[in-house]
Amino acid sequence: TLRKPISQSSMADWASKNLNMHTQGIFRRRISISNMLSWNGGSIKKPMLITSNRTIKKEACEMFKLVQSYMGDRQTRMDRNHVALVTVTKCWSMQGLRDELYIQLIRQTTDNTCYRSLAWGWELMAISLAFFSPSPKFQSYLEGYIYRHLDSDENIAQRIKELVDLKNKKNSKSRKKRKQNTEDEGLPISTYAKYCYRKLQKVAVTGGKKGLRKPTVEEITHARNAIVTPSLFGSSLEEIMLRQQDMYPGNKLPWVQTQLSQQVLALGGEQTEGIFRIPGDIDEVNALKLQVDQWRIPSSLSDPNIPASLLKLWYRELEEPVIPQQFYKECISNYENPDAAVAVVQLLPELNRLVLCYLIHFLQIFAQPSNVGRTKMDVNNLAMVMAPNCLRCQSDDPRIIFENTRKEMSFLRMLIVHLDTSFIKGLV
Repeated sequence: TLRKPISQSSMADWASKNLNMHTQGIFRRRISISNMLSWNGGSIKKPMLITSNRTIKKEACEMFKLVQSYMGDRQTRMDRNHVALVTVTKCWSMQGLRDELYIQLIRQTTDNTCYRSLAWGWELMAISLAFFSPSPKFQSYLEGYIYRHLDSDENIAQRIKELVDLKNKKNSKSRKKRKQNTEDEGLPISTYAKYCYRKLQKVAVTGGKKGLRKPTVEEITHARNAIVTPSLFGSSLEEIMLRQQDMYPGNKLPWVQTQLSQQVLALGGEQTEGIFRIPGDIDEVNALKLQVDQWRIPSSLSDPNIPASLLKLWYRELEEPVIPQQFYKECISNYENPDAAVAVVQLLPELNRLVLCYLIHFLQIFAQPSNVGRTKMDVNNLAMVMAPNCLRCQSDDPRIIFENTRKEMSFLRMLIVHLDTSFIKGLV
């Protein structure tokens, strides 16, 4: 379900307090907020947002040119992939530029009479959200803007027609006009908006790309492709199974789940101290994630902590947790009752039940005394690190979260100790 975003009046109020009002003409008249937030074919001489940082002031103006270049409104020798890479890297490295990029994209996708340019602006927003989130104070504004485009395709087409007609009247004597493109090239704007809305919700929690390695062209391409082809990470179990239907039609479990689990074991994970507790190198995990999303497992892996970390990430990023939200109360109510805990598993939808049973079967391997001696990860430790990836507390109250965390761990421990998963052997 979509949260109701801030109202139009609240957005206008935010803009009036945070926009760095520009001027024009020899009398330096202030440009109105509506003009400040409408497509601009020229350059800007100062940032869109108020800032005292000199570096941000300089970089913001250069970044506006990059945005125009990506959208096809400014000529450049760079290809669009490279333009996106430079733009994203600037903002990923410099936190103060992130809100500036998003407000520039809002401006350039408002009252834009060229459909192709408009679509590319939304595309750049979608790519950017794969790498970094806006600041908390700007998130609600961006969310409100995106929300208003979720079902706006007819309105956009009508608005473009009105603006084009208006411009043609004004420029009827002039032959020099901006090339118009009102045809539906590529995806509808609502497709970008829906993707951006979901991506914004997630990146606000996860914080975007981590690690020390800068973004790469491969990651840019992957982020663009994810708009149309859902990633294996962050999707629902049903979407993932649908996506693998062509490649693995007989599989009853997600390919990504079974492959990463088998990799952990193949690399000796059940004999590795601190497995699932000690994180793998974040840049290596990111690199593996990129390959897994292309249905590839590299043969060069040597550290079991890398697939183990990515496996945890896959469970954690599922759109809905393995144990769906409607069963949460039942889980934490039966955290001390083995029979009741096992009974909850039998109530789950078939796909969720199989995925959870595969995970428990996998953890039961690590819980064997012969392996615990090496890993130092007994059943309590395993439950502690994996419970947050299977159950999600919806409360904002720190006391409830703290209390439920203990119950979540205990519930998962019950399953590792008491759930019969023998039927899962050989299942893929």
